[in-house]
Amino acid sequence: MPQPTSTSTSTPDSTNTGEKRFSKPEMEALQFDPRKKTLSLTKTELPAIIDKHEVIVRVTYAGVCGTDLHIMDGSFPCRGDRAFILGHEFCGVASSIGAEVKHIKRGDRVAVDPQSSCGTCCYCTSGRYHQCPSGGLNTTLGIFNNGGWAQFCKVPAKQVYRLPEAITFQQAVLSEPLSCVCHAWDLVSPLPIGSSVLVCGAGIIGNLWTCVLHHTGHRNVTISEPSTVRRTFNERLNTGFKCCSPDELKAVKASNPQWGVDLCVDCSGNGRAIEEAVSLLNPCGKLCIFGVASPNEKISIAPFEIFRKELTIFGVTINQFSFQKALSLIQAMGASYLDYEKLGIQVFPLDKYQEAFDALRKGLISKAIFKLTPGPD
Repeated sequence: MPQPTSTSTSTPDSTNTGEKRFSKPEMEALQFDPRKKTLSLTKTELPAIIDKHEVIVRVTYAGVCGTDLHIMDGSFPCRGDRAFILGHEFCGVASSIGAEVKHIKRGDRVAVDPQSSCGTCCYCTSGRYHQCPSGGLNTTLGIFNNGGWAQFCKVPAKQVYRLPEAITFQQAVLSEPLSCVCHAWDLVSPLPIGSSVLVCGAGIIGNLWTCVLHHTGHRNVTISEPSTVRRTFNERLNTGFKCCSPDELKAVKASNPQWGVDLCVDCSGNGRAIEEAVSLLNPCGKLCIFGVASPNEKISIAPFEIFRKELTIFGVTINQFSFQKALSLIQAMGASYLDYEKLGIQVFPLDKYQEAFDALRKGLISKAIFKLTPGPD
């Protein structure tokens, strides 16, 4: 495995000039060209530390998010001026360290928060840095800057977190999506034990929500999912929660018009599912829109129902000072919840990326993760 460096490696040039040329070290990466909507496995220049507050991470595992598929389809905003490396969920080993980095040392096992902020705007200074107009989603690693679908990634040091010994790399790669779940949890809280909860969608996010709800003591939980395969994945979690199809859910409501839920977490991004969820909310119920819908998706909700029932609707984007919470949650949940086979996660080498995307799009797996470093976890 090559090691990144800020200096070039010299190799003799085979031309007839008699001069020596210098070739820069390279790495393998998946690059997305937003102008052509194409993804290609290529060799690209290794990142080098320029700023004293940077860290270069040798990537071990990198996740494929549903957002990545939306980006490749052209239905989610990303940088549009040049090809770049996708992947905003990743972990690895700190390979090179800037001179002023104090909290991380070379060789540390780390996870990366892909979000950044300016630190000075009204959103940052009021504790809402994830809404920073010059940061947040607008500068996310793997969406607007080079990300983790590569052997190495250069990261601002403030976005790098050292992993506790108890957390494996396979668990740590889930820290970014779980940090978003932690942010959503803060928004919908308090959620008293005994509350009735509906989770729409049993993809990886729905399954992670299922695990978190069970881990925190909730038992009155229903999951709605149209895919038989995804329902099977959710049932493997052995939570005892009811996992049913949307039609079965409608039948429950038809047989008992008073049936409803105190919280619905939509992980589907499907407009019709969201509309149905609103009709199922109890008075003073909460709707958490967690799944990423198409920017063109529209829903129809009666304002009178929001007024009459005193409903609350939350939108959730990226994490808000919740990355450390996610690492603590991972440590608490452990292998009993974060088991790849139960969750429907499959690991692929980077050169099998097309197989990974095909399996995701066909619904055969709930999540694909690239392993970029040979050897054990």
